[in-house]
Amino acid sequence: MVTSRHEYYISSEEYLEAEKYSQIKHEYIDGQVFAMAGASDAHVTISLNLSFLLRNHLRGKGCRVYAFDMKAQIETLNCYYYPDVMVTCDARDREFEYFKKFPCLIVEVLSDSTEALDRGKKFANYRHLETLQEYVLISQDTMIVECFRRNSEGRWELFSFEKDEEVHLASVDFRCPIAAIYEDVTLTEESS
Repeated sequence: MVTSRHEYYISSEEYLEAEKYSQIKHEYIDGQVFAMAGASDAHVTISLNLSFLLRNHLRGKGCRVYAFDMKAQIETLNCYYYPDVMVTCDARDREFEYFKKFPCLIVEVLSDSTEALDRGKKFANYRHLETLQEYVLISQDTMIVECFRRNSEGRWELFSFEKDEEVHLASVDFRCPIAAIYEDVTLTEESS
């Protein structure tokens, strides 16, 4: 039996209001709501390490760094996601308390259950954010940071960083040793 989409459709306004009080985070894609799974120790540690490094780097520069609980809105697609780390330097974002519309940097830490989505549909959707300059994927198992950077023609170029290299995020003029992002993370023997 086919179910009408309208039976389970929830408006973005209803979603935002319910999300304020929910004990479980949900992402929202054009009327559909999806519960988010918990994160591993490595996932959380990597996200916190990078958010602290970015926060220290951007202090006093008019940018805000968010981790875990701030939504990114993709208005043209009627979507809300919770990036692991997000940076906005756009003053227009100050007016939005529960989501941000104009990020320049979005970071997702990959897990087995989210990697395909993060590389595929999420990245395709995030590309609709006109202010987004970099989309970063970080492996939690292997010391690899992949930075997709929008070039002057609007095309996305991949910059990959591995063990013993310096990570460069041009959108916020940030550099650090990759080891700083992986501090206190236990990696597999072959990748560490």
